[in-house]
Amino acid sequence: MSTVTLIGDRLAEVGREFVYRGEADGCAGCPYRSQCLNLEEGRRYRITDIRENAQLLDCALHDTGVRAVEVEPTPVPANIASRGAYAGSKASLEGGCPHTECPSHEYCVPEGVDFETEYRIVSVEGEPPHDHCLLDRDLTLVKLAND
Repeated sequence: MSTVTLIGDRLAEVGREFVYRGEADGCAGCPYRSQCLNLEEGRRYRITDIRENAQLLDCALHDTGVRAVEVEPTPVPANIASRGAYAGSKASLEGGCPHTECPSHEYCVPEGVDFETEYRIVSVEGEPPHDHCLLDRDLTLVKLAND
């Protein structure tokens, strides 16, 4: 189910994904707070539609203003232990990784999920982008439910 929210005009693009970070310092006193701060903090969303006929609204944070868009929570791509990588099962992340240069780092430490939480695996995507895990983990790339 989609939710209508406001996003910076330059960011308003169907298919764009983002992690909602909550209220920024410049939001204090804004008349559009209730329309803009209506998502769940820390959750990943995808823009599914742009309200083209909606008014472009002034914003203290976005230089060209904000516009109304429809968003939905989206699955989070992540690397998990291969032994538990089955669609429909529950899994959690293996833990942090200091190797930021690794092509898999964004999947081992994905935005929008917590290390302490178990998530339902929506789909198994296959091999992770790295050739060899520097922490000797046997990993599989999956999409985790974010709802």
